[in-house]
This record gives sequence, structure tokens and C-alpha cells, in this order.
Amino acid sequence: MHYESEKCDAIKTQTIENNGREHKFVKNFKMIVSYDGTRYYGWEHQPNTDMTIQGKLEDVLTRMVGADRAHPVTVIGAGRTDAGVHARAMTANVLLDTAMTPEEIQAYMNRYLPDDISVNEVKEAAERFHSRFKAIGKTYRYTLWYGASKPVFDRKYVYVLDAMPDLDRMREAAEHLTGMHDYKSFCGNAHMKKSSVRVVDTIKIETSGHYIRIYYHGNGFLQNMVRIMTGTLLEVGYGRLQPAEMDAILDAKDRKKAGPTAPACGLCLMKVDY
Repeated sequence: MHYESEKCDAIKTQTIENNGREHKFVKNFKMIVSYDGTRYYGWEHQPNTDMTIQGKLEDVLTRMVGADRAHPVTVIGAGRTDAGVHARAMTANVLLDTAMTPEEIQAYMNRYLPDDISVNEVKEAAERFHSRFKAIGKTYRYTLWYGASKPVFDRKYVYVLDAMPDLDRMREAAEHLTGMHDYKSFCGNAHMKKSSVRVVDTIKIETSGHYIRIYYHGNGFLQNMVRIMTGTLLEVGYGRLQPAEMDAILDAKDRKKAGPTAPACGLCLMKVDY
């Protein structure tokens, strides 16, 4: 399978990038990371800024192992969350030439990382473990809020609504969006050339007080996909689209047919399945 060769190439490349040369005792470490994405430009490296989650993790680990700055440590994440998006449990892996224990690595990272990034767990992983290629599913949560007052302490993590949507209509529309589909209409990258077929097996809408939480579980998600699906479901909730129109939107494979992209602040990666 071509995926196996990709995995091998990724691990070999990572070893070279991490150290500038192959080391005999390099170990693969798996970590679970939480972060508040408010002030970051997403997970992945961006030109002309060091304010990315990946960049912050790599800076600390490069310093920890004393690696050459020309060949910094490379951290691979299970996904690439957008600017302003949060994570409760992002899985990542990294190859390190170190005698430090997983507990020592975790302690070092949490000592030097900013307060809005936490490494919750570090474990030694199998040599071939790759956080992105090995992932089989992800759970995202989008949080909405509606009420007469304002969510002062949660304002960075919710999308505040001006009116209460019809949740039953949204649930009906969500049923049309689950299953195996081509989700091109819900992709924010107009130039994506890879397949946009995904499986979304669950879209669950729950309420608690002023909070409306939408949980999405699937085998993978396109760029901005959860936020566009949320914006589209809200259009249904406000009566601007009909639940049955979801089928036509999917069939169109046209981003312009779907609803607006909901703000990044309400989105959080909750879990990655392996």
C-alpha cells in the first residue's frame, strides 16, 4: 500500500529533520496536547510568524535535546486546526534523541511552554506510530450560546447567537449530512485536489442551559468543514434553508451552495481515535 511507504518516508524524513543525521537510539514519543487557540495562527507552521502551536512545541523540544537550529525537532500532529480553533486532546508524535523519560519530557515542556498550551501525557510509542496516518477518527465539538446576558468568562470559546435557532430542524438536517458523502460543498479550500469524500457517522446536538453543543465524529474532516457544516445547520435553524436541501447541497459539490463559515472560537478538537 502507498500509505505504508508514506509512513516510512515520513519517519525517515523526521529523523533527518530532527537531528541533521540519523541517530541510533532515537525514540518515537506520543503526546496528548491541549491548547487555547485564541492567539495562535493554527496548528501548522505559518510564514512570518512563530505564533503556531506546532512552532511552540518544536521550539521547546529543540532546546530540550540541544538540536541544531538548522535541523529543528519536527512534531507531527493528528490534524491541522485553523487559526483560533482550540483542542482538548490533540495527539502528536515526535522522534527524539534523548535519554529523558516520558515524565521528564512532559515536565520540561510544561515548564517552558506558554500557559495556554499544556502537554497532558507523553508516552514512548512504537517506531512506526504516526499521529496523522494512524488516526481512524476524530471528535469535534462546536459550542453556541444564546441568552439575555453575555458569557463573559466563556466568550473566547463560544459563538454567541442573536436568536435561538430551531434545534429540531437542525437535527433533521444533520441526519442528511451523516454517512459517506463527498463534502466538497463544505470545504473551505477551493484548490484542494485530493478526494473530498469522508464518513461523518455522528452529528449530535445537545443543550445545557444557555449552551448548545454540536458534536461531530468522523474518519476525517476537510479544511473548515465542521465550521461550514455548523453555519449551514444554523441557516436551517433560522428557517433560511430547509432540512431536505442538505442533499442538494452535497450533490452540488459547490462551496457557494452551503451556509457561512461559523467563527473559529466555538470549535474544539475533543479526541483522536486510533
